[in-house]
Amino acid sequence: MAGPTPVSALIHAATMVTAGIYMVARSNVIYSLSPCVQMVVAVIGLVTALLAASIALKQNDIKKVLAYSTVSQLGYMFIALGVGAYTAAVFHVMTHAFFKALLFLGSGSVIHAMGGEQDIRKMGNLKKWMPITNITFLIGCLAIAGIPGLSGFFSKDEILAHAFVSNKVIYAGALIGALMTAFYMFRLYYITFCGQFRGTHEQEHHLHESPVAITFPLIVLAILSVIGGYVGMPAAFGVPNLLQGYLHPIFEGAHVTEHGHLSHSMEWILMGISSGLVIVTILFARSKFINYKDSGVANTGISKILENKWYVDELYDAVIVKPLIALSRFFQDVIERSGIDGLVNGVGKGVKWSGRQARLLQNGLVGFYIFAMVLGMILLLVISMFL
Repeated sequence: MAGPTPVSALIHAATMVTAGIYMVARSNVIYSLSPCVQMVVAVIGLVTALLAASIALKQNDIKKVLAYSTVSQLGYMFIALGVGAYTAAVFHVMTHAFFKALLFLGSGSVIHAMGGEQDIRKMGNLKKWMPITNITFLIGCLAIAGIPGLSGFFSKDEILAHAFVSNKVIYAGALIGALMTAFYMFRLYYITFCGQFRGTHEQEHHLHESPVAITFPLIVLAILSVIGGYVGMPAAFGVPNLLQGYLHPIFEGAHVTEHGHLSHSMEWILMGISSGLVIVTILFARSKFINYKDSGVANTGISKILENKWYVDELYDAVIVKPLIALSRFFQDVIERSGIDGLVNGVGKGVKWSGRQARLLQNGLVGFYIFAMVLGMILLLVISMFL
């Protein structure tokens, strides 16, 4: 997140979410032979989706919200892989690339207008000065929330349908994750683009729509975020799923049955449930944040935990970083200096000490030499007598 926003857009929209999904999807035959491994993949995906979504609920950096959103969507893709919905996983990679690149570049447009400010608490009412960024960012939020007709709706509901057939618990968790996604994305939208401007007078004076070099990619990605999902229409719509047909040769060895035994009527019901709940969640977010005012009061309780990312960084520091540093110091001070260095230096000191002691024998006194020679002869005689 410290990098330039276009780099963030590239990494979070495509590069970071592609490799692992591609590997598992391309190895679909192997994974399909082990339902236990598939369940592990699905559970890890569900935990990832929920954990990251919960963290995004309380982040105030515009790019951090989108970053944790990416991690959450990555979890969704692994849920799809875990329940055998390989086409849906690849489909979500594609649609996610459209709306997440749009959202990141939209955040870059906002940061550009705000003079580098990334804290959404210091923004507000930006739609007044940035109409193109506002509309395209709203389209991205609607798409990632899964509003019917937009790209995210088709891929996300495809995943939910497969999860419903495979495991009702995973389906319930994935649906909760979808509602959390809608909530934090529209929290981000309303705080940033609606209400009253909360920045400085200097920032307000310089607010303006971004140049064409920034807004043109936003418009292109907004169009793709709207129409990109129509290559993977659900069977309930009665039209061919173009993406499924295209990927069929890759996944036919996994013997994946689309939606298992899910009827078209149940598909419509599931789509209606998820869409209705998402719309209710968006309206709830609107009621809370449309006129957002920063109270300045620090978060407490669960809000503080979420703001601090479940203290994962602190836990990692305590469990891994600090013990590794302590172990490294032990190796440096005890093993290396006292052990290895002590052995090497001890050999050198031993040789020097023995040399000094042996030198005392060469004192230049002939009488001592004769005495030593006679003593040696007696010693050899004694040894020969007993051996």
